[in-house]
Amino acid sequence: MAAISIRRAALLLVGILTLGATPVLAQNHAPNPYKTVEGWAKLPEGRVWGATSAVYPANDGKHIWIAERCGANLCVGSDLDPVMLFDTKGNVVRSFGAGQITWPHGIFVDAEDNVWIADAVGYVPVPEGVGHTVMKFSPEGKLLMRLGKEGVAGAGKDTFTKPSDVLVAPNGDIFVADGHEPPGNSRIVKFDKNGTFIKEWGGIGGDTGEFRDPHALAMDSQGRLFVGDRHNSRIQIFTQDGEHLATWTQFGRPSGLFIDKNDILYSADSESNAGRNPGWKRGIRIGSAKDGFVTAFIPDPEPDQDNSGTSAAEGVAVDAAGNIYGAEVGPRAIKKYVRKKR
Repeated sequence: MAAISIRRAALLLVGILTLGATPVLAQNHAPNPYKTVEGWAKLPEGRVWGATSAVYPANDGKHIWIAERCGANLCVGSDLDPVMLFDTKGNVVRSFGAGQITWPHGIFVDAEDNVWIADAVGYVPVPEGVGHTVMKFSPEGKLLMRLGKEGVAGAGKDTFTKPSDVLVAPNGDIFVADGHEPPGNSRIVKFDKNGTFIKEWGGIGGDTGEFRDPHALAMDSQGRLFVGDRHNSRIQIFTQDGEHLATWTQFGRPSGLFIDKNDILYSADSESNAGRNPGWKRGIRIGSAKDGFVTAFIPDPEPDQDNSGTSAAEGVAVDAAGNIYGAEVGPRAIKKYVRKKR
């Protein structure tokens, strides 16, 4: 009984829902029940990994969609398909998107297996007339819809500035996290299934309902919208109409979010270090989307925890078998994590 009580107390400590409070260092010490599978995803011969933050399962729960930046950190001028579908053995079975996507950042697969890509443009110099859009592709790669105006940055009803992520609700409504890196738009924009503007909320800042780099989106079984508010080192939870419900800081500095069918929340923290979110370490935190308890932590495979750049997974996804996939920008790799045998 004593052991059970101690474990319960530890979980309570790890799962405290904080509202701007000092982070709990126990977040770095949750157990890691996973082992790493290196080199799972195999690129075609002669191709190397570029930066990637976009990973999402197909609806069969087995195939995995990955969008990478054409062997570099930019797809402009490349004839490579940035969007690829991998089978369970890590082989590419389909690809598309050459010449259409500048800097794939966020990805979502809707109920009809359509693939949505947020083209955030990125940091590197790019030609005029590209990026700043969200695109909907059929599973075969046909462009079905474009939100935003290609190459036009803005904060209007039909323009974005470096959109980071996209999510489609069960009823077809579309949510876009608009504004990669402050001082961008830092807002959530909602459209109907046809791409008609409905509303927006947010604005740059650290108060409730404000954002500094809304970097990732996820939705739980209740239909609550989770926003990875990265530069504020927190997750904010909203109704689909933008009503603020909760703020969680126990999942670190979220770059990527994923919620599975069991309402397990996966938060990829690629940036925490002494300069960004002091006291926290990089890695993937796993817990409950219902009550916020953090139950597992996959630490950054890179030992360097200084103030430099990005390491560990920036994007995260989970297949039907519970295997976790981490998309890494800095190391330019896809990691697969499977449960250790007991």
